[in-house]
Amino acid sequence: MIRAGIIGSTGYAGAEIVRLLLGHKETEIKWYGSRSYIDKKYSSVYQNMFRLVEDVCRDDNMEELAREVDVIFTATPQGLCASLVNEEILSRVKIIDLSADFRIKDPAVYEAWYKIHHPAPELIPEAVYGLCEINREDIKKARLTANPGCYTTCSILSAYPLVKEGLIDGNTLIVDAKSGTSGAGRGAKVDNLFCEVNESIKAYGVATHRHTPEIEEQLSYAAGKPVTISFTPHLVPMNRGILVTAYASLTREAGEEELRAAYEKYYGGEKFIRLLDPEVCPQTRWVEGSNFVDLNIKLDKRTNRVIMMGALDNLVKGAAGQAVQNMNLMFGLPEDMGLQMAPVFP
Repeated sequence: MIRAGIIGSTGYAGAEIVRLLLGHKETEIKWYGSRSYIDKKYSSVYQNMFRLVEDVCRDDNMEELAREVDVIFTATPQGLCASLVNEEILSRVKIIDLSADFRIKDPAVYEAWYKIHHPAPELIPEAVYGLCEINREDIKKARLTANPGCYTTCSILSAYPLVKEGLIDGNTLIVDAKSGTSGAGRGAKVDNLFCEVNESIKAYGVATHRHTPEIEEQLSYAAGKPVTISFTPHLVPMNRGILVTAYASLTREAGEEELRAAYEKYYGGEKFIRLLDPEVCPQTRWVEGSNFVDLNIKLDKRTNRVIMMGALDNLVKGAAGQAVQNMNLMFGLPEDMGLQMAPVFP
């Protein structure tokens, strides 16, 4: 039985980790960390956990936690995990970090986009980017896994096969992405109030969103050369979900069958990636509550561009589900253990 601790268990992503691990037959949650609710019953914060979780919330003492558990999930703001983790802790416990602290290999790039000093740059080289479908074998050997962001997971997986095969010019890639409001976290912010969000849609972080360098870095590895993209996120009035529509120019003449074959090559055996039938567009409602990513493409012969589409649940495959998928790999368990739930509808 894997003993798990969660730092940041009362945020949306942390609460989703709790929900998933309660249904994981090889894991027991030993520590519900929450700096905001110390000594309060977890079920008083999330009433859906009434009579399911009797524990009280504890602080974020990673030193103590590392002596009690086998894996720590950190669903915390940027900078916190890197300020707490060290070599001694990593010698005792595996870390799955849901923040951006260890996703980007160049600390200067991290500091430029996140506007904070990186507290542990010496640990960045060993951190494995936890996109399971691409880095599976490295994740299996990892002590420190950087769980990808929600926008980045959908954006990278939508474009990866065509970038990897050199079928599109990565520097022409434009990613239009839309997210439900849970992606902004549980903290009270005026911009996320019901009256501010309902019956509206808006772009934000235009040309400045912090997931941009993460997408570029991973697609650059796929392309074998630097890739620079345009990425624009949008906030839509729904609880969960991310929808990506991406556009890029072909590098040579290719038919839609060849393009689809690239997706089959990389994702044909993947449990959680569903390549939809031709002409079927991904929708967030068909992945909600699940660890699935629905993908499809459309070739626009008139413009010589390909349109790549992806949908996922930002709290599951975009955060907590991916974290559990990483944990399964790190501990040698079946990759889909605890993640076999069908999407919820309606």
